[in-house]
Amino acid sequence: MKNGLPRYLTGLLLALLLAACATSPTGRRQLMLVPEDMAIQQSAQAYVAMLAPYKKEQKLDPDPEVTQRVRRITDRLVAVAKQMYPRTRDWDWQVHVIDDPETVNAWCMAGGRMAVYSGLLKKVKPTDDELAQVMGHEIAHALANHVAEQMSVAMASAIGATVVGSAIAAKHEHYGLALTGAALAAKLAIELPNNRTQEAEADRIGIELAARAGFDPRAAVTLWEKMAKVSGDGPPEILSTHPAPAHRMEAMRKLVPQMMPLYEQALRRLQLEGRGREEGVSRP
Repeated sequence: MKNGLPRYLTGLLLALLLAACATSPTGRRQLMLVPEDMAIQQSAQAYVAMLAPYKKEQKLDPDPEVTQRVRRITDRLVAVAKQMYPRTRDWDWQVHVIDDPETVNAWCMAGGRMAVYSGLLKKVKPTDDELAQVMGHEIAHALANHVAEQMSVAMASAIGATVVGSAIAAKHEHYGLALTGAALAAKLAIELPNNRTQEAEADRIGIELAARAGFDPRAAVTLWEKMAKVSGDGPPEILSTHPAPAHRMEAMRKLVPQMMPLYEQALRRLQLEGRGREEGVSRP
């Protein structure tokens, strides 16, 4: 075969495309050549590599108060995620604040490893409810296995098809043969734009996650109003991988009425839990 892949590789790729299908939390069919555990393993390596320069320059979690705030919000989101998606209970959930005042962005890798840049906190100035919408959206990408999906799409492309055989062999060797390339793919998966379907899916999952954690879903609209103002002459980095704020706001407005009952139910639960703690403290 002079051009393209050899026939046996082409046939293998077609067989994999037919067999490697999964279903997202919203019922969407996904191409999943890369298993979730591989995406999680490689994301763990990519996470360490991405944070290392900031740690060396003492730009990782430099403000304890800010870090505490971010972790307090994400802890509530993660608690709900574990309830809704039991497979995530064993994930190594982490979140760090990166001191980069010019970067307006946040992300979550496969396996629950997160980061938010100080630029988002300083320029957007989100309330707790608004920050919960940001982190809920990013967590939703991990819950919907979008990193593995992005890696799978790259693998199935004309450029990535030639590494299918190596990837399969690596799987049977505990992925040891493809660590460098796969870790790079995991890193690129959070940096390259998701498609509109994935973004809409993360919106839907994220706003529900935040509502169930007791964060006001109406903040999803005000968040993107702030994002639109911050964009100015040039959009912040987070907008390079997300739809335009106007489209986002309209979509969120339509979701808010569905989420309000979940939010109100969560508030009642939190109030009861708070009352229970106070009563417990007062007992002799």
